Amino acid sequence: MTVLVIDGQGGGLGRQLVAAIKAQCPGVWVLAVGTNSTATSAMLRAGADQAATGENAVCVCCRKADVIVGPVGIVIADAMLGEITPKAAAAVGQSSAARILIPVNQCDNIVAGARDLPMSRLIQSAVDALQTLCTPGHTAGSR
Repeated sequence: MTVLVIDGQGGGLGRQLVAAIKAQCPGVWVLAVGTNSTATSAMLRAGADQAATGENAVCVCCRKADVIVGPVGIVIADAMLGEITPKAAAAVGQSSAARILIPVNQCDNIVAGARDLPMSRLIQSAVDALQTLCTPGHTAGSR
């Protein structure tokens, strides 16, 4: 299974996601795409199997992924202080991959009803959802 982790800005969320996925989901291929080189570098250091940077990388990798994981802003044009382009947001939203979106209330995007949890709990919740998608008999991307 190919899991695409997308992050931007400093890459802290993506770094934590990659590390947790690699530790708790053996056999998963982690492809990391940063909207900038700092985010990409952080995810590579955390153990991503492959990584790339930028809008086109988001678009291409969304076609290859079985599951896409990242902050909710990856589906919102101009989120993350403008790092998520309309084309990148559309690629994530139109992908046939399953999406696991982390409710991060930043950059003027507020997810109503999302509890204010520590990032470690949000990361673990995302990894738990991924593990469910990885269980035999469950088809990632099916709706």
